[in-house]
Parts: sequence; structure tokens; C-alpha cells
Amino acid sequence: MGGGGKIPYPKHVWSPAGGWYGQPKNWRTNTITMGALLLGVCTMAFHLSSRIEHREHMPEKGRFYPSRWWSREIREYEANQRARESS
Repeated sequence: MGGGGKIPYPKHVWSPAGGWYGQPKNWRTNTITMGALLLGVCTMAFHLSSRIEHREHMPEKGRFYPSRWWSREIREYEANQRARESS
């Protein structure tokens, strides 16, 4: 049921994934580093996307739109609507 031990393999074979039974000693550090790098790139892309977002039609009042939380244009529009309603 265990499948036996490791089989012999050619030592001269190289692959980017580490070849047979590849598990480098610093895999955790590499994984955390790449995860942090990916998170940083995604954060920068999200920030850029939210800054240049433009809406032709504003969301309807009372309807849920997640982009209300980060879209400057929608927040300004809703603040103007509230100011107009209160005056």
C-alpha cells in the first residue's frame, strides 16, 4: 500500500521544478517571498485600476455595488446627491 521507496533516477537530469523528489531547503522562504511579491503587484494593479475607473452611469440608490467602497467618482457623486437632498 505504501508504494515502496524512492526509485533510482539519473542525477544529470535538471528541471526548473527540481526534478525527481525536488524539495529545496528554503522552499518556505521562497513561497512567502513570492506570495508577498504577488500581493504587492496585485495591490498596485488594484490601486491603479481604482484611480482610473470611470463610470458612464452611476449606480442606483440603495443598490449594492462593491466599487462604492473605493471608487472616488461614485463617492463624490453620492456626496453631491446627499448635499442636494439635504438642502
